[in-house]
Amino acid sequence: MDPSVALAGLSGVLAVLGLGLLAPARTGARRRGGGAGGARAGVAGAAMRVLAAAGARAQAANTRRRGGAQAPRSLEARIAAAGRPLGLGPRELMSAKLAATVAGGAFGALLGAAAPGRLGIALTAAGPIAGFFAPELWLSRRARERARSARRELADLLDLLRVTVESGHSLGSALAAVGRRADGVLAAEWRAVGAQLGLGVTLERALERMVERLPLPEVEALAGAVERARRHGAPLAATLAAQARDARLARRRRVQEEAARAGPKIQLVVALLLVPSVLLLVAAALAAALLGGGGGAGELVGA
Repeated sequence: MDPSVALAGLSGVLAVLGLGLLAPARTGARRRGGGAGGARAGVAGAAMRVLAAAGARAQAANTRRRGGAQAPRSLEARIAAAGRPLGLGPRELMSAKLAATVAGGAFGALLGAAAPGRLGIALTAAGPIAGFFAPELWLSRRARERARSARRELADLLDLLRVTVESGHSLGSALAAVGRRADGVLAAEWRAVGAQLGLGVTLERALERMVERLPLPEVEALAGAVERARRHGAPLAATLAAQARDARLARRRRVQEEAARAGPKIQLVVALLLVPSVLLLVAAALAAALLGGGGGAGELVGA
């Protein structure tokens, strides 16, 4: 292969990686319709369904042999914090982990057979490990996305809740009304609280379930304030206003911290990816010129 072509291709790969790392992530966008975000979510959902279906039989047989033992509570809590994506439960997630382990082992074995020496052994061993932890990483990412979305929505929804409570609504009806008027993760949780209250669930239990699905200090503080106001009849409007103010201050602080961390990251990406890609392009041009010039000089000497 021509060295100039190889250098140009490598520079293009580095440039694409650098621009991809510098591109801002889409946060808080509505994913209704047939956009690119919906397509990515559909692909991820289809993959998880395939993995769950592939391991369902083995997991069901294992459950029957062990007498129907339940998954650890921590796993259930992590699934709830992620919003139960695709309707997954603990058994379906363990089935997906089993299937992903098998698929990762097969893929690692193929890569290991093609790789030389110790690298092949490492790839063979890393395949099933990566497959086992892939569903957990996907679940953790979903939980972090839900937490960020809820924190962005919290201050505005608290103001709406305060106004609704001051207008004379009860706590449960106020949560349901604000949830119906807004969109987002936290609004959906408040709609779920209103639906549970309509089915006869107590407000205390509905708030506990909301905290289980969104285990954030801000949500726990809101649930505690609502419960105290319900028990003691204390005015809730001032507490909600203070929590909204604290939520805005916390959001501003997080934005400032993210901006402070973004500067070194951008410099690192530019230094390690974008600058080398430009230098590789220059080296490819120089290599092409030197090889072309060397061929012409050789022809002249031969003559």
